[in-house]
Amino acid sequence: MRVTSKGQVTIPEAIRRQAGLLPGTEVEFSFDGEKVKLRRKEPSEAWTSKREAELRDHLEKMKGCIAKSGWTTERLMQLTRGDD
Repeated sequence: MRVTSKGQVTIPEAIRRQAGLLPGTEVEFSFDGEKVKLRRKEPSEAWTSKREAELRDHLEKMKGCIAKSGWTTERLMQLTRGDD
């Protein structure tokens, strides 16, 4: 595996899965003089933007609203596809 000119590498899927590295996961690097280590930050450690916090709060409040409306999955899919 090579490091790109921008300092990027691709973490193999199996390792991402085992480490719980989902898109948007905050990580940190450390270097002990010989080895570079990558560590997943716990959610409480990760910096959360104000907008992200607002979105999470909103989604939490909306949980179950669609299910209670009586709308079917098919109807929701029609709306997202523009099949009105």
